[in-house]
Amino acid sequence: MQSESIYQKTVLLWKNLAIQTPASLNWYLDSFRVLFAYHSAKIENDAISYNDTHEIFHSGKVSSFTGNPRTLFEQQNQKTCYEFLIPRIIAKEPITLGLVKEVHAILTAGTYDERRYLEKEERPGEFKKHDYVTGLLEVGSSPEDVPHDIALLLTEIEDLTESKSIQPETLLKAATYFHARFEYIHPFADGNGRVGRTLLNYFLMSNDHPPLIVYEEDRSLYFEGLRSYDRQEDLDPLFTFFLFAIEKTWEKWVERTLGDNKEVVKSRLKDLI
Repeated sequence: MQSESIYQKTVLLWKNLAIQTPASLNWYLDSFRVLFAYHSAKIENDAISYNDTHEIFHSGKVSSFTGNPRTLFEQQNQKTCYEFLIPRIIAKEPITLGLVKEVHAILTAGTYDERRYLEKEERPGEFKKHDYVTGLLEVGSSPEDVPHDIALLLTEIEDLTESKSIQPETLLKAATYFHARFEYIHPFADGNGRVGRTLLNYFLMSNDHPPLIVYEEDRSLYFEGLRSYDRQEDLDPLFTFFLFAIEKTWEKWVERTLGDNKEVVKSRLKDLI
């Protein structure tokens, strides 16, 4: 199938980049980081704009904005978290309980609403203290079970990926399980989606696999994939969606790279996505 070949070519080209330093990874992901931050936030906050996200990532400020300051905090936090994770991706640091909490602390700094922060005493970087409705099925671990459930998930993922010769699709399947299970557990009072999508890409890149963007126009497919796991622990719809998302994210780069008869593999991804 053509879709499978696009995925395989994407993985091969990504591995051929042989990225070994934070500077080179940052250089290659110059455009990706903005697109990922925009779409990941847009899924849950329709006030997010691409232009505002681009300005924050490239100049650290927004020239004209009259909306809720939380919107800008969210995108500034995305930039801060990206910069925090880049050297850890290169070092191939595993996902730990501490890393999960740190990513959440960064991504949700200054964004908790009054009810959660004052009434419920929830805090960025801390697991939830109360139960919250997380969707139609009200999935989610109880607060007292969250530390155990997340620790168990991290152990499972480590066991699944301990082989150095793991195949790309097997790795993506493990990433799919990690993301579905993380969202099912819903460990935090807020920000679970942003944290989960960020950790998904951290896991992929730290294992030499290209990251992906869940485009906001595809959110219904994404949520249906998550619901399939919530209802019957069926990973196939979400796995199929992630294959699609990787191809959509990198298709232009693959076509451009393979269409040239010269060393374009290391072309700046900023110009190819």
